Amino acid sequence: MQVMTPSAPPDLAPPAWPLKHDVFGVGVSATDYEQATDVLMEAAHRREPGIVTHLAVHALITAATDRSYGERINRFDIVAPDGQPVRTALNCFHRTGLKDRVYGPELMLRLCERASREGLGIYLYGSHPEVVERLRDNLTAQFPGLRVVGCEPSIFRALTAEEDEQLVERINDSGAGLVFLGLGCPRQEVFADEHRDRIRAIQLCVGAAFDFHAGNKKMAPSWMQRGGLEWLFRLLQEPGRLWRRYLVTNTVFCLLFARRYVRGH
Repeated sequence: MQVMTPSAPPDLAPPAWPLKHDVFGVGVSATDYEQATDVLMEAAHRREPGIVTHLAVHALITAATDRSYGERINRFDIVAPDGQPVRTALNCFHRTGLKDRVYGPELMLRLCERASREGLGIYLYGSHPEVVERLRDNLTAQFPGLRVVGCEPSIFRALTAEEDEQLVERINDSGAGLVFLGLGCPRQEVFADEHRDRIRAIQLCVGAAFDFHAGNKKMAPSWMQRGGLEWLFRLLQEPGRLWRRYLVTNTVFCLLFARRYVRGH
């Protein structure tokens, strides 16, 4: 499944978005950090619109079982395999040979590092004021020279038409090539999809990366990440909020994986 891309000026070829493969009815991109970073930076420098999200098991199962959300996700230019189980499904069913997942918080850091070296502006939109401000400060401390050309929190309600128009104008006028969205799933995906033809930049849905890189929440140890156990770490951090999510979606993932495997992929 190859995603459709926005139209580009006649003298420029459209971005070579990574190829997608079907996983439970959802197109997931067979990509790695190097390829994703390269294609996104190229498009961002050209101020071409594009939308990117990262699917772990919860988001994948939500997209597979919610038709409206699934159709929206399938319009994204890159749907990165954020979780190790999602990467395993790509490798098992499509023999993609991916050696690692493409974790949203990690891709965000790699893009910021490149942006700091190449003079590309970034925009941060989402979360609470104190979180997004700490995120900005931490990123600019980690990557000297990084141009954060916009930084604003979510207002945690639907924007009016006037507010929405003003937000789009602020982002476009900032000259940002990369817009990081920390609005939470599924609000950030809805926002990116609805603004893909209005915001002249790459929009990346990175969710919890705002809290992680702001120091508001802890990331799972690397050994848990490599072993596909990040969900367990997060469950132990927030059991009251997450137990039902993981019980349901992890079970559904295992059932769908087993059914497809038994049927010969």
